[in-house]
Amino acid sequence: MKLIPLFDRVVIQHIESHDTTASGIILPSSAQEKPQMATVISVGEGGVIDGKEIKMVVRPGDVVLYGKYAGSEFKIDGEEFIVIRQSDILAKVEK
Repeated sequence: MKLIPLFDRVVIQHIESHDTTASGIILPSSAQEKPQMATVISVGEGGVIDGKEIKMVVRPGDVVLYGKYAGSEFKIDGEEFIVIRQSDILAKVEK
């Protein structure tokens, strides 16, 4: 199934991380705070929203940081996605 967001919405997916404690114990993702780093899966078209022209600046494949409580979580075909507004994205991460 393919998610196609509308207007200024962006579909993102968490980047899984496995943290290790100082003593070498690996913490599973369920024991960690949810990461605020994600990969952009798909992007809406932008357009005029609330009287303002919104240009989309993120693209699929970008790695982004987003607000802690931003968006709505969905589970589709066993995978978890978040749909957020582009304005909830705080920064792009470049390597």
